[in-house]
Amino acid sequence: MADNRDYPPISPYSTGLAGRCPRCGEGALFRNFIAMRERCESCGLDYKFADAGDGPAIFVMLIAGFLIVGLALWMEISYEPPIWVYVAVLLPFTLIVCLGMLRPLKGVLVALQYANKAEQGRLES
Repeated sequence: MADNRDYPPISPYSTGLAGRCPRCGEGALFRNFIAMRERCESCGLDYKFADAGDGPAIFVMLIAGFLIVGLALWMEISYEPPIWVYVAVLLPFTLIVCLGMLRPLKGVLVALQYANKAEQGRLES
């Protein structure tokens, strides 16, 4: 496996949003929708360092919740539609927004972990 000095720094935002390797920017980060590969097929970077945890889900819930509640309030104040209209409009919108943001946000958080050399905290003894 090559050393990190062989690769120029790449923006973690562009590589994360594209779902690419945070070191080389070439290999795929994901094996399927949100499951990560074990290593980069291009440069061989081991992705074991990457643990986004619940971070992407939290960001998705906060952003999507703001958008969806805002849309629901706007619909109620402007049009006062029946309840079935909320279900017909907001359910697909919720699915599109949540699923559309989950993978890019996970990619950005993993790329930021690599760029900032984030590790598990340790107590000195």
